[in-house]
Amino acid sequence: MDKWIELVKAKMSELKVTQVVLGERVGMSQGGIGHWLNKRREPGVTEMNKVLKALGMDFLEVAVVIREPQVDADDEMPLAQKYNPYFRYPVSDWSVPSEVRESEPAYSGAKDKRRFELTGYHAPGGAAFWLMVSGNSMTAPSGQSIAEGMLILVDPAAEAVPGKLVIAQWPDSDEAIFRKLVEEGGQRYLVPLNPTWPKALFTDECRIIGVVVEATARF
Repeated sequence: MDKWIELVKAKMSELKVTQVVLGERVGMSQGGIGHWLNKRREPGVTEMNKVLKALGMDFLEVAVVIREPQVDADDEMPLAQKYNPYFRYPVSDWSVPSEVRESEPAYSGAKDKRRFELTGYHAPGGAAFWLMVSGNSMTAPSGQSIAEGMLILVDPAAEAVPGKLVIAQWPDSDEAIFRKLVEEGGQRYLVPLNPTWPKALFTDECRIIGVVVEATARF
């Protein structure tokens, strides 16, 4: 609770949002918001998530988690991750992964109909998103392999260096592609993990949308 209050107060100060305005966004009175922030009353999980969304932090989600206590009390884990070890990011469409992540999260009174998935990965900028793998270009007969139907988490803020799996897009293409960034002889290539697919020369015109930081399978 204390960490949630600290996080909310910091964001309200950053956005210059008053208790009155925040109350209007979540359907509460200014007094009710004040009771929460001053620990006179404790909001439920649903109310806590409404406040996060109202402050543009809907990439975070308060959840009840049963886990073993942390052994090391002197860690330097970010505040948001200490309070909430799980983060939710939207599942995007392959045809528009760049466009959907270029706009900052904003408060909306309408119900968000996008699909979200949880992960323990914390994207500092909050702009990560999921994609579902289509096709077999990244399915390898041995070693690293990402099969069709798996969900991959893309972080636009992560550094795209050789050896990383990336999402890239050429200006004349309507859709992005999933490949491994490889450097050979001073030149970079976008290489599929499936050896039957051809590799492509990485040029200045090609845009790296983000780095794949996690892959999961659903059964």
